[in-house]
Amino acid sequence: MLILLAFIIVFHITSAALLFISTIDNAWWVGDNFSTDVWRMCATNTSTCMAITEEFNEYQSIQAVQAAMILSTILCCVAFLVFILQLFRLKQGERFVLTSIIQLLSCLCVMIAASIYTDRHEELHQSRGYRMEVSKGQYGYSFVLAWIAFAFTLISGVMYLVLRKRK
Repeated sequence: MLILLAFIIVFHITSAALLFISTIDNAWWVGDNFSTDVWRMCATNTSTCMAITEEFNEYQSIQAVQAAMILSTILCCVAFLVFILQLFRLKQGERFVLTSIIQLLSCLCVMIAASIYTDRHEELHQSRGYRMEVSKGQYGYSFVLAWIAFAFTLISGVMYLVLRKRK
């Protein structure tokens, strides 16, 4: 039982780390001489970055992605704290339902964010606000990590739903 508990804790911490990295790191869309995420666009050859503001087309979509990723990260951390509290407060034989619900909400938020970015990426990268041509890029590793975080939070949420407190 202790090994299972350690595995679940490590799995949850890994999910949170993936969410933090994918939310913060500047590699959702990359090209030969630029990288961009939901916060800023950076030119790699000059090391200059500019924030994504209202002057960009589809700024509302970027804000939705930002909000969903932040909410997903916060919910994942809250789910971990609730799990630790439930670990000591639940009676034997009860399930970690509240932790599961919060983790599945985190999963839903990261899915929404990655789906919006997937759907709107063509319009997002054809804005006149960029100083360089960013439409000739490809998805970066932060975008891939967001989808992996979706799978991890989904699996984690289901694990909490199935898990019962034992001695």
